[in-house]
Amino acid sequence: MALIFSAEDATELGLPGRISREIVSGARGSRAVTLRRVEIPVERDGGPGRAHHSHPDCEECIHVLSGTGLFCTEDEERPLQPGDTVLVPPGERHHTRNTGREPLELLCFFPVAEPGTAERRVRR
Repeated sequence: MALIFSAEDATELGLPGRISREIVSGARGSRAVTLRRVEIPVERDGGPGRAHHSHPDCEECIHVLSGTGLFCTEDEERPLQPGDTVLVPPGERHHTRNTGREPLELLCFFPVAEPGTAERRVRR
């Protein structure tokens, strides 16, 4: 039977530099996918920067809902705007930065039920 998830039921992951809410994952009944809604706040002078991270076991697909930013790897930075989608290969070190005046809103999809990272879960 199909499952329907409401925004209020998403799990806040407590990741640094962003608000990351897990909507669908193995913990929520999925056998093969993870979907997160991520908000990256407007950068402030002297604020904490975001560090590169990677997902060694899977690709990540990032879709920009609103705001503007940069997709950053160890080798390059590429601009992002609403409607853009980034496909990140397994193991590529990356992060996204907000370069605009409003939050950068993203949907992040992983083709596995539990991405193998050292993320700490904080239950709401």
